[in-house]
Order: sequence, then C-alpha cells, then structure tokens
Amino acid sequence: MLTVKFLSEGQIEKAAMQLMAGHVAKFGPVSPPVPVDEILECHLGLSFGIEDLREYGPDVLGATWLQTGRVAVDQSLDPSTFPDKEGRYRFTLAHELGHFELHAHQLRDNGQATLFTESNHPTIVCRSSAKREPIEWQADQFAAQLLMPREMVYTYWRELFGDRPYVAVDEIARLSERFGSTNRKAPTVSVARDMADHFAVSGQAMQIRLETLGLIRTKPAEPELF
Repeated sequence: MLTVKFLSEGQIEKAAMQLMAGHVAKFGPVSPPVPVDEILECHLGLSFGIEDLREYGPDVLGATWLQTGRVAVDQSLDPSTFPDKEGRYRFTLAHELGHFELHAHQLRDNGQATLFTESNHPTIVCRSSAKREPIEWQADQFAAQLLMPREMVYTYWRELFGDRPYVAVDEIARLSERFGSTNRKAPTVSVARDMADHFAVSGQAMQIRLETLGLIRTKPAEPELF
C-alpha cells in the first residue's frame, strides 16, 4: 500500500485552484465544464489514453504511471461509446490528475514511485471496489475541487436557485420510498441533477459537492431558540 502525508480539504482545494490558475494564465478563462483533458495534456504535458486495464484487475477504472507521466482510464468509461458514463469518466481523469499534483513528489522523494519501474506496472492503480485509503480519498477530493470549483458552483447555483440552500429531506424520503436506497448513498435529488449537467459530472458527485458546500441540506434545520 502506498502511503502519503495527511492533507486537509483546504490544502487539496488550494492545490486544485493553483493548477486551475496556471491553466488560465496560459490558455485564458475557464467556465464549466472544466476542461480536465486539456489541463492534463496541454497544460501539464502528460500523456493520456483510454485503454483496457483489466490486466491490472477486473475493477480497475484508472491508472497512473508517475515515472513516464502517463494516465489511462479504462475503456468501460469511454464516453464516445458510453455517453452516460461521461461524468464518471471525467471524475476518474481528474482523480488520476490528482495523484500527479498531490502525490508524485511525495512518492518520488520516499522511493515509492520506483517500485514498478522495471515491470512497467502503473505506480497507482485505482479500483472501483477498493477501500478508500488516504491516497485515494485525497485524489477524490482533488477531482471534486477541480471539476466543481467552489465559486463556479456558487455562481451557477445563484443563477438557478437564488441564495437559499435546498432542504432535500422530503425529496430524498420520496425517492427512497419509490426507488430504494443503500446505506452508502442517498438518492440523487433534482437540483443536483440540474447542476450536474452544467458541470458534466455525475449527479451523485454533484450532490456530494453541494452537500459539502452547504447548498443541499439532508437534515431538517435546527429550530431557532428565540
């Protein structure tokens, strides 16, 4: 297992916004959806491919080769073949980019990045079923910050819904009763789906982001004392 140092959400957001600022300085302003493929290839000069990654495991969605500066996303997420997977594809790509921005220097400095040099095995393999170790959690946070930047989300939310957060308790209850839900995630509410299309991310990713930013509330508001 690869080990990395602790990073707070604020530190990860700062890293994502620094990357965005560097891209904007070279190529001009960015509006949603964030061009993650251009950031990866044009700004950072990394190579990228959509490949069959099953040789590394049946549930591998992305892989990163730190030594050679290469990223691959599994062909099962190819949006040209599976348009409904575009959000998952973009999030996976941004996740792999997060490994380069957050972890490459750490793993090189402590020698972990050289573990698979001779075998040409990816330095980091990302599995859909893997327990979210710190390195994977950090890359997920980076992807969310990069694809759904705080100020862009706030701006578009105000255009659609004004300044008030949406209390989703009743809608989630109705959706859960109608379609069922799991212990891992709540059903995706309509406002998250509306926002997701604009940012070209999945509805679930957008809902998590909106909850994090306090724009969707899944619990009733606390009663006022006075």
